[in-house]
Amino acid sequence: MKKIAIKTPTPLAALSHEFRTPLNGVLGMARLLEGTRLTAEQKSYVAALKECGDHLLTLVNDVLDLAKLDAGALTLNLASLRMETLLESVAELLSPRAHAKGLEIAWTAPVDLPSVFADQGRLKQVLFNLAGNAIKFTDQGGVILGVEWAGAPGGKTARLRLTVRDTGPGVAKDRQQKIFEAFTHADARDGARDDGAGLGLAIVSRLAEAHGGAVGVDSTPGQGATFWFEAEFDVQRPPQGRLPLMDLCVVIASPSLIVREAAASQVRSCGGQAITFESLEEAARQSPRGAVVLIDQAFANPGRRVRPVPGRPSLILLPPEARGHIPRIRGAGFAGYLIKPLRTVSLADRVLAALGRHPSGAPSRADERAEHEAAKGARVLVVEDNPINALLARKLLEREGCDVDQAATGQAAIDAAAMQLYDLILMDRRLPDIDGLTATRFIRAAGSTTPIVALTADAFEDDRRACLEAGMNDFLTKPLDPGALRTVLARAQDGRLAGGWTKPAGTAKLAS
Repeated sequence: MKKIAIKTPTPLAALSHEFRTPLNGVLGMARLLEGTRLTAEQKSYVAALKECGDHLLTLVNDVLDLAKLDAGALTLNLASLRMETLLESVAELLSPRAHAKGLEIAWTAPVDLPSVFADQGRLKQVLFNLAGNAIKFTDQGGVILGVEWAGAPGGKTARLRLTVRDTGPGVAKDRQQKIFEAFTHADARDGARDDGAGLGLAIVSRLAEAHGGAVGVDSTPGQGATFWFEAEFDVQRPPQGRLPLMDLCVVIASPSLIVREAAASQVRSCGGQAITFESLEEAARQSPRGAVVLIDQAFANPGRRVRPVPGRPSLILLPPEARGHIPRIRGAGFAGYLIKPLRTVSLADRVLAALGRHPSGAPSRADERAEHEAAKGARVLVVEDNPINALLARKLLEREGCDVDQAATGQAAIDAAAMQLYDLILMDRRLPDIDGLTATRFIRAAGSTTPIVALTADAFEDDRRACLEAGMNDFLTKPLDPGALRTVLARAQDGRLAGGWTKPAGTAKLAS
């Protein structure tokens, strides 16, 4: 009898690359098409294509994540982490999705919060799933991310609670436990359509178990919901120093409670006094002398332009997509602008600049989210063997002002890096000859300090760690997000590129 060899099925969690690579092409080309001249009918078709593609991508991500978590024990990789940085990062990643629905998204944190040792990738996944779920089921108002003490401050450990509060429909009491099970939905509205597979909250529940923590929701139907994740972390106390806005007053005028609350929290975390107003007229009448006024562009409408408060240095708060209005805003008398969701460093920087108190007279730093071209003149090497993905990366980079070279193999990337000095290398992980990790090791062994960023469909946290350990500085996943690319380009230009690699002393060359 002839024997038939039966291969062990490939685990679903190992198919990230195979699922995400074609999705990168579909969504990427839809974004490029959206930027061309289209009729109103064609625009509606492209919008539908993007919506369906994004929905499919979310489903694929959730299925793969859950399969990965169920495949074996989860290892947490602990490193020093500022929770404020985590909240800011997730809010910015989700701001395009929120703004597309007319929602605000912001974050808040207590003044006395210490740095902790935590797995940044896993906590980002928790917040991303909770906040993404909140945006999905919220039609007006917005979402605010936060962190708070869940135990008494002080000591070598801190029990912290990450929260995501929304102004959506809320969750009925009898569903508040069930929604953390796979294939269960969180929407409380009768007759509402259930999009997705209900896996995001199940993933958060699995991650809570891995942290020895808990997850839950507090909600009254019709009054929004607050989802929370709680765990204990080892503490690394931050260095003490003078807070930049000490003894200064900042007025926040916004029709959005979420914007007012988040901005006030950030002002206080910088040592300043915050005063909030729901109307621009109240802010104009009651702003103290010497205060800097933050004015939300959301006050503007077709019949009304937003103006600075007379006699007070004023900054306007803009969503990233309103960057085209910046020249007109400068001409209207504003002392500057801030991009929503706000960054604490940028807020303090711009307030000081508006008062003429910037340290050493240095110019205020630009926010790359508002720049038309994030990296004009930068020379970038794209290492990608898939022609569709290579074309997508090239077009997005050229829109940001970059000069782009391409390499389709790992060896070609090594040769190009040896012959040309690049400002940035985008490196695919899977290549037909030498894989991206090995190519990166050879480039580093040759002495190159050029920032190298993974551009890969392998989207799990252990994939990210493997890329950083090989010598890469950061990690971008496919489908390539234009906003994430813009941030990487700007940080590479400024020498602020995040990542785990720095040039080691006495690096030995690899044997060829």
